[in-house]
Amino acid sequence: MISQSHSHHLLLSQSSSSSSFFFLPKLITKPPLSLSFTSLSSMLPSLSLSTANRHLSVTDTIPLPNSNSNATPPLRIAIIGFGNYGQFLAETLISQGHILFAHSRSDHSSAARRLGVSYFTDLHDLCERHPDVVLLCTSILSIENILKTLPFQRLRRNTLFVDVLSVKEFAKTLLLQYLPEDFDILCTHPMFGPQSVSSNHGWRGLRFVYDKVRIGEERLRVSRYESFLEIFVREGCEMVEMSVTDHDKFAAESQFITHTLGRLLGMLKLKSTPINTKGYEALLDLAENICGDSFDLYYGLFVYNKNSLEVLERIDLAFGALRKELFSRLHGVVMKQSFEGEAKKVHVFSNCGENDASLDMMRSEDVVVKYEYNSQVSGSVNDGSRLKIGIVGFGNFGQFLGKTMVKQGHTVLAYSRSDYTDEAAKLGVSYFSDLDDLFEEHPEVIILCTSILSTEKVLESLPFQRLKRSTLFVDVLSVKEFPRNLFLQTLPQDFDILCTHPMFGPESGKNGWNNLAFVFDKVRIGMDDRRKSRCDSFLDIFAREGCRMAEMSCAEHDWHAAGSQFITHTVGRLLEKLSLESTPIDTKGYETLLKLVENTAGDSFDLYYGLFLYNPNAMEQLERFHVAFESLKTQLFGRLHSQHSHELAKSSSPKTTKLLTS
Repeated sequence: MISQSHSHHLLLSQSSSSSSFFFLPKLITKPPLSLSFTSLSSMLPSLSLSTANRHLSVTDTIPLPNSNSNATPPLRIAIIGFGNYGQFLAETLISQGHILFAHSRSDHSSAARRLGVSYFTDLHDLCERHPDVVLLCTSILSIENILKTLPFQRLRRNTLFVDVLSVKEFAKTLLLQYLPEDFDILCTHPMFGPQSVSSNHGWRGLRFVYDKVRIGEERLRVSRYESFLEIFVREGCEMVEMSVTDHDKFAAESQFITHTLGRLLGMLKLKSTPINTKGYEALLDLAENICGDSFDLYYGLFVYNKNSLEVLERIDLAFGALRKELFSRLHGVVMKQSFEGEAKKVHVFSNCGENDASLDMMRSEDVVVKYEYNSQVSGSVNDGSRLKIGIVGFGNFGQFLGKTMVKQGHTVLAYSRSDYTDEAAKLGVSYFSDLDDLFEEHPEVIILCTSILSTEKVLESLPFQRLKRSTLFVDVLSVKEFPRNLFLQTLPQDFDILCTHPMFGPESGKNGWNNLAFVFDKVRIGMDDRRKSRCDSFLDIFAREGCRMAEMSCAEHDWHAAGSQFITHTVGRLLEKLSLESTPIDTKGYETLLKLVENTAGDSFDLYYGLFLYNPNAMEQLERFHVAFESLKTQLFGRLHSQHSHELAKSSSPKTTKLLTS
């Protein structure tokens, strides 16, 4: 029979009517790497609550009778576990005038003195001070051992115990098991920490979740728990009361997914690039915040929230489906080429450009050049710099660019397969239903705003003979080596070529383009002053709007974009497949992920597939993501297996234990 001291370890299931437990010994017959989600689902704690679950309720404030802080006497609060999080809470508790005591396994006496907290190395001495509230700020993995060692007999009989763990059913069950029946229990989860509070400039608007598990009816006890909750109300927290069961269900989707993605991105060792998008910067911030937490915290979220395994399986299935969708379409392209015997090559895995190959293969920060722009130039262009610009492909992005170009005083002509006559008229753009007619207007610049997948076909259909021989061709695709090579192969030698990538779109650029990245490569620009001036005038369109102008080779762009843009879209597409929804306990990190899904879901799958198919570095990034995810699962399941084996060894008879350890 397994002793009660091991009752809440990882691989135990507890009955609500008894304290008997059972193991699944077949688990240890396989190494960690072979563990399936199905076999592991029975290993996680299945905790039955001894009190009925309450329905979810969300309140912006709590109706506290003693809302006047001057009328509320200070609480005597003992913090057990005075590490980073305990000290973080202590700063605010002290600032509100509460009296604090603290204890921790490690010596944090100097930090306690700095904060004005009485520090105790002996738990008996602390408990004899008769705190009103005992605040448990220990880790998920150590809370049971702490509860076993607490000298409850030294405390007043109705002391209020509060935990702040990130999992709630597990904490509630432990507290009900170990605490004397006359002690009050309040399970809470501040959905924030030092990092999120710093970026939020305080606790205001951050969520604080709580469940009144067991509170005595006496007025003194009711007033005491209300006074504790008032600490967070006074700081402006959004107070959310819900059952521990509801909390864990929501947290498995929001908090666990956020931590999983953050750890994955951390394992990829992502770095800032000269062409960061807002979405990529959000992922960098997420990785930095999550990786600041210990792996023990993440492991605890996995092990002690019975919903987390299902969520991890959903992520695994979603990523598998995403890879399958990409590879099946790739297979279709290869098969089509094989049967048609095309001589032309889709540039998937290799760089097929033959011009300036040494420059294209450079991967140095030195290749990035900041574009010089005279900030004193007025917002409207003069006659010398006014351009006649033809936009081929007048969908959302073409209209988005055309609007700003017209605003600056340029003449804009447009063509598209679909009829956008009305949209063009609203923007002040001349619309043509026939490309020959548009080209006979002799625009100085032609911008291709087509999709990546249709670029080659559109380019081959253009009536170049209708244009002036030195026309400047510009693309705005999200990949650069592919259009560069197409332009060099297809365009007449006399035409100028400028490859660009505005690192923004109608959503991210709806409030202006200031400080958004614009990448360009002057692939082929004639040497005479007129053609150089025309190229500069086109670039000035974006410089005038405040864009961060970055000149780099197409190869350099694609290398950076695979690590930033493609990863961002991959994470967004992955999360989209999970059908995530906002919860009553969203963290700032989870809100970032929801926003990312919203932004990437607005783009077609063709765009994402084009990023994969036509960027020679995308395959490597996809495989790195896959390897990182497999490694993360191995860490989780390997530790799970190890802990289970350790529990079996400890619960065996002395003779068996000797055999196991010999």
